Amino acid sequence: MFVVPQDSVSVGRAIDDVTMAMREKRGLRPGQKNNFDAITQDVYVQAINSFTLVARVLMIVLSMVGLLVGGIGVVAIMMISVTERTREIGVRKALGATRREILWQFLVEAATLTLVGGIIGMAVGWLVSLVLAKATPVPSYVPIGSVVLALGLAAFTGLLFGILPARKAARLDPVEALRYE
Repeated sequence: MFVVPQDSVSVGRAIDDVTMAMREKRGLRPGQKNNFDAITQDVYVQAINSFTLVARVLMIVLSMVGLLVGGIGVVAIMMISVTERTREIGVRKALGATRREILWQFLVEAATLTLVGGIIGMAVGWLVSLVLAKATPVPSYVPIGSVVLALGLAAFTGLLFGILPARKAARLDPVEALRYE
């Protein structure tokens, strides 16, 4: 049963009045425990907030696992790229490319790889958002700040997980790299 107090009545007073009316209706004597509860909507709001917090933490943990798996994939792809392009790296170093230039080349490639993946993910998420908005009465909204943060994290993931392959490429000996088949 939902009860809405008049504007001139406080919530506490309304709960007391409802409690007395329910005790009378149920025939409870003084000293007997209530066999009902009178609660405010704050209890429901608190329960929803608790559920929302759990859902957010769960989504963050799942996202972190996804980033870790994606990062391992970036390391593998970039290591293969370094191995396949060892001769190219040797030529660039022989022509005067510095370690820093080689390092940045591979870091930019890794960041670009993850950024493109992030853009594709955002496009898929946007399409799902449109479908949900059309198929359900629940409004769907993706804040621009979340998009920018997600794309920034995607590029950062590429930089972070691209360091190992980029360092390997930058440290290659030009003579050995030129001999590599």
